[in-house]
Amino acid sequence: EGLIEFYDSFKDMFEFFCKNTTIHGTIRLVCSDSNRMKTAFWTLLLLASFGMLYWQFALMFSQYWAYPVVLTMSMHSEPKMFPAITICNLDPYRFELVSEHLVRLDRMAEESIAFLYGINTSASLFHVNEKNIHVKDLSSVGNISGSSFKLSQNFSLLRMPDHNNRSGKKHSSVGFRLCNATGGNCFYKTYSSGMDAILEWYRFHYMNIMSQLPVIINISDHEEQIEDMVYSCQYDGEPCRPGDYVHFHHPVFGSCYTFNSKGTDSFWTATKPGIPYGLSLILRAEQKDHIPLLSTVAGVKVMIHNHNQTPFLEHEGFDIRPGIATTIGIQQDEVNRLGGNYGKCTTNGNDVNVKLLYNNSYTLQACLHSCFQHIMVRKCGCGYYYYPLPPGAEYCDYNKQPAWGHCFYQLYSRLRNHHLNCFDQCPKPCRESLYKVSAGTAKWPSAKSQDWIRQALRHQNGYNSTSNRLDIAKVTIFYQQLNYQSVNESPLLSENLLLSSMGSQWSLWFGSSVLSVVEMFELLIDTLVLSLLFCYQRFRSKKT
Repeated sequence: EGLIEFYDSFKDMFEFFCKNTTIHGTIRLVCSDSNRMKTAFWTLLLLASFGMLYWQFALMFSQYWAYPVVLTMSMHSEPKMFPAITICNLDPYRFELVSEHLVRLDRMAEESIAFLYGINTSASLFHVNEKNIHVKDLSSVGNISGSSFKLSQNFSLLRMPDHNNRSGKKHSSVGFRLCNATGGNCFYKTYSSGMDAILEWYRFHYMNIMSQLPVIINISDHEEQIEDMVYSCQYDGEPCRPGDYVHFHHPVFGSCYTFNSKGTDSFWTATKPGIPYGLSLILRAEQKDHIPLLSTVAGVKVMIHNHNQTPFLEHEGFDIRPGIATTIGIQQDEVNRLGGNYGKCTTNGNDVNVKLLYNNSYTLQACLHSCFQHIMVRKCGCGYYYYPLPPGAEYCDYNKQPAWGHCFYQLYSRLRNHHLNCFDQCPKPCRESLYKVSAGTAKWPSAKSQDWIRQALRHQNGYNSTSNRLDIAKVTIFYQQLNYQSVNESPLLSENLLLSSMGSQWSLWFGSSVLSVVEMFELLIDTLVLSLLFCYQRFRSKKT
């Protein structure tokens, strides 16, 4: 028998298919040919079944191409690496290179506060005789305070009445005016709280002063050592080693240290949960600020984060009070995203269009800051002082770019309202670890133990203070338990599940299998071949 069965007519071929196919209901089309009503009924029923089948197929494919995901949670228990811990003393430096400008800024702030509130703060607030920080290897730079930089008087703090107040009480807002390069399109950067307005006004001038420092210097490279901030450090009952931390300076949060920043040293492997097996620190938390209007909080800033990750302390972290012992229990959660067609995420940031300005691993905040800085340099002609600079750019200085503040605050408002495309260009990491914290506090040292604790610190660390428990703090960070929760994305409709659903629908409407689909393809091929043969015979008969 040949590969193709030849029939005398299409009717014979259709009758053979209906009598021998495994598709249910087709035989009724042949057996009921003497009863046209039944034949019409079964024909309509089969056509309706075909319509319902392919309608269900269309719904399944539309759902599959929407790429929905389902979240699955699982628990894992295994030894793991202790997270990176960053601590800052909330005591920003008064650098010797710009000390004269900072003194003038303090005087301007004193005059502004006296103008707004009639308070004389010169004796109690500003420490103009405070020790200045000298940065090494800058003898060739000279004293920048004697340069041509001048503090601008065009950004004075003003009190403005609140005309939208409906309560009838007398309210006013405080702010300063910003204009573009031509002196037009002005707006007031206002705050309902005068404290917030003064802090933002001070930071605005502070950034212009700090932009005078050479970019090539490492501000954190100075004489201060970790012993000046950390009196005691122990992990898992063992003393910390000199190579367990890295030091950097934050322009607002002061001197900062990151413990276990790389996460590669087996010393920091967590094998047991509980307070005795965590990181225990005794910290200096003096309320003697070098620049009080940059940091109004007394204590220590602490942030728990992943390894090789830049700590963005202005967005995350928490404060430790002086004179308090704080225990912080951490619980790790791991999130794994699918990416690709199922969502936008990146594995390591190499496929992101934004060039990162940070040397650490990819994070959403690092990408957003880098994206904003690139736009800032392109739109305003200079960079924001708190973020790293792209190659060839310089930090903003209102002596060189008088309208950079106007440009910056408008751009930042657009970023905050998601009107810049940075959130579109910066996807979340496909894999990230999140740390949930719970804290407890108690007074430390107690009234009866503070004398001998201070004596021990004085002999061991050169500690010298007469304050009542308000210049030291103790913090202990530990794993509450080593098991962690993993949240994984998985496709709601995989290829196997899609084929299974299609087979279920096919069986529901026709009671058949994959072989029945092959029989239908065979019928189509036979119909095509038979049509070609009939056409060929008709063509030859006409030619003859």
